[in-house]
Amino acid sequence: MSERPRPLMPLALALPAAALGGPVLDSAFPSVGWWPLAFLGVALSLVSLVGRSAWGAWAVGTVFAASFFLTHIVWITRYLGVVPWFALAGLETLLSGLGAIVIALAYRWMPRVAPGTWGRLLALPALVAGLWTAREQFLGSWPYTGFPWGRIGMSQSESPLAHLASWTGVSGVTFAMVFFTAAVIEWARLRRFRNLSTALPAAVTAAVLLLLPQFPTTDAGTWTVGAVQGNGPAGYFDERQQYAVFQAQLDATAPIVGQDLDVLVWPEGGIDADPTTDDSVAQALDRLSEKLDAPLVVNAATHRGDRIFNTSMLWEAGADNPVAYHDKRRPVPMGEYVPDRWFYEMLAPDLIGLIQREYTPGTNAPFLDVNGVGVGLAICFDVIYDDVIWEGAHDGAEVYFFQTNNADFRGTDENLQQLAFARMRAIETGRAVVNLSTVGTSQVIAPDGTELDGLAADTAGAMVTEVPLRTGLTPAVLAGPAIQFVLGWGSILALVVVALLARRSRRRNAEDPGAPGESATGVGGSQ
Repeated sequence: MSERPRPLMPLALALPAAALGGPVLDSAFPSVGWWPLAFLGVALSLVSLVGRSAWGAWAVGTVFAASFFLTHIVWITRYLGVVPWFALAGLETLLSGLGAIVIALAYRWMPRVAPGTWGRLLALPALVAGLWTAREQFLGSWPYTGFPWGRIGMSQSESPLAHLASWTGVSGVTFAMVFFTAAVIEWARLRRFRNLSTALPAAVTAAVLLLLPQFPTTDAGTWTVGAVQGNGPAGYFDERQQYAVFQAQLDATAPIVGQDLDVLVWPEGGIDADPTTDDSVAQALDRLSEKLDAPLVVNAATHRGDRIFNTSMLWEAGADNPVAYHDKRRPVPMGEYVPDRWFYEMLAPDLIGLIQREYTPGTNAPFLDVNGVGVGLAICFDVIYDDVIWEGAHDGAEVYFFQTNNADFRGTDENLQQLAFARMRAIETGRAVVNLSTVGTSQVIAPDGTELDGLAADTAGAMVTEVPLRTGLTPAVLAGPAIQFVLGWGSILALVVVALLARRSRRRNAEDPGAPGESATGVGGSQ
């Protein structure tokens, strides 16, 4: 038998297929948002990997990842230029290419260990899907805080598949989607179309994806939330006078003063001063809270000693403020702080020199108790980290406030992609989400992912919304860490076991040349 399965297409065709797959996958995300294209993008990646050598797998995997990330995060260039864009996309591409080799090895070794029909239709797709999910989880956690921005499951926030996230989390959605795609590919490769039972793995997975309802959470009443998008000059390079962003928020709040509110929320960076040290700002917040007869949830950069934090604060008139606070858990590397600054300043001193403020990662809970109502928090990019969201739910969140500042990415897909992530979090946790930006797009999202209220980008305005409160934890929140562990490390362990079994099988075949099976160890070759 051959050293590996025959490639489904020559390398000269696999490379263009992989290059096409990246933009196709990106089109499943906003602003295009054609969610079925995620399956086509994954399929183009997988068919280009089947039968590849290690170098061939790295080549097509790298091309696929480059075409995806360079398209998906082109919004980075809006203010920062091409260097950070190429650097981040390049790093994600390199790591994704290495992960593609692992998936190609699964295609080589698993048929050797489980060569039968059901091995091809069940075991192989499961291993491929698990390894793809493990690669996503790795990219989302390393280096530094990782960058889990391109997870396939997140592309489905407006699709009928999104409800699965309440059961399995986003990683489970990714796994199911890749499993379905890989199972369809293997079903087509087997060509046993008259045997309808061979379509069962793909068909059952499709039914689960399409028909499984959202896990229900318990109605706990409603809360009248005021949310204000000031549309002030909140960008890093925006020209502004002192307190200009703060004043923009106050101006946009004025029309709803006098309305009956339970709480008022402002976005990340809605105060361009530190209210814990600036008495004039603190007094203005006290007056606003008194006028509204409601507490405020606001955000600013705060100083404690020599350290700076990105802080969301609960502010109440007449109290010892802030009453409570949460510091952003994962400041953005190269945006809110510079890890290993000495090294990167040697590479791009002018660019790194622009980042003067060094935020400290927070260690407190992403949760506020606001007059007996639990509020889960995620500041800006913290929305993409599963553990921050799950921790808020475990602490008792009945609603989420996601405060963000998208001013540096005006007119790009970034704010729509982040909004889609917020919608998926609502579905995953069964909680309403108030996703509030300095400049938009802002929305109040129901627990089922539908829009309750909204403010368009680049406009100043305020929403007053009756927001549903929910209690009870979804399986995604309860079992999410275990699901990730099984799909991540479990898949890596499974590949190791398969490799050992394949090696044993090859040795047995070498001793008995008449025995059936494929060789499993070769990694060389030109394709």
